Amino acid sequence: LRALLESSAVYDLNWRGKLVLSGDDRVRWLNGMVTGNVRDLPLNRGTYAFVLNPQGRIQGDLYAFQRGEYLLVTTDLEQLPTLTAIFERYIIMDDVDVGDVTDKLASIGLAGPLAVETLAKAGMQVSALHPLEVADITWNDVGLSITRGDSEQNSSFEIWFHPDNATVVWDALVSSGAVPVGTEALEWRRILLGVPRFGVDIAERDLPQETAQDRALHYSKGCYVGQEIVERIHSRGNVHRQLTGFELPAPVERGTKVRVGDKDVGEITTSARVPLSGGERTLALGYLRREHAAPGTQVHLGETTAKVASLPFKK
Repeated sequence: LRALLESSAVYDLNWRGKLVLSGDDRVRWLNGMVTGNVRDLPLNRGTYAFVLNPQGRIQGDLYAFQRGEYLLVTTDLEQLPTLTAIFERYIIMDDVDVGDVTDKLASIGLAGPLAVETLAKAGMQVSALHPLEVADITWNDVGLSITRGDSEQNSSFEIWFHPDNATVVWDALVSSGAVPVGTEALEWRRILLGVPRFGVDIAERDLPQETAQDRALHYSKGCYVGQEIVERIHSRGNVHRQLTGFELPAPVERGTKVRVGDKDVGEITTSARVPLSGGERTLALGYLRREHAAPGTQVHLGETTAKVASLPFKK
């Protein structure tokens, strides 16, 4: 975790699935399937988006990248079967093909304030990339595609390549100072940043605006599945509950109810004891009714008292 927050860390990303969308109608069609603006993406740029059902409920999330002759879609591997089935169900008279390239395109992540320096030391020279911009380079006769994460405040990169080159890419990053980290450290960092995960913090019952992921929504791009509900909420100005941070004495089970007085006003979706340099803190993500969501508000989880915190968590 210290490497992720203070230097540079390298980690496996092969839990991310990848789809290639080809065919002449691919851009128009995907733009009508997701909440983000795919239609106006420049070459080698990406967007984060939700896939909704007609009732506006979230069915999954993804990143879509404009790669010229095709669109690349990345998502958690466990979401891939559901999203593929939804995509194929909505391809009717459209010239769109959906291909699973997960086994053909490996990926490694690099994150931390010294991530750019680590890439340079490894010889993977990229110019200053914008969030979700992709650079294609040749490195030691190996083809790499490097994309920057979508946070302006936290430096992270994904590196895509043929699976045969995984060891040489990994070893080069480690030799250049990146510290290998595992899923627990990545989960701690995710919580600190206040990033919800589909299937954990985002469920199929949830509405987009409840997740506080405004980066996933584009309000002037045109029609898409579930748009009517999203626009209705947008015009009214709010939802009844929202994703919120909590600080509490000890971790609790997912689904633990948050109470104010004798009323249930929210629930916890993720909690963990996070070992920070200033000492361990128990941090959680969850949902809370808006009228109780001001940072510093005290709430109850059974016999435990917790404090509402803004996201991302402050040091």
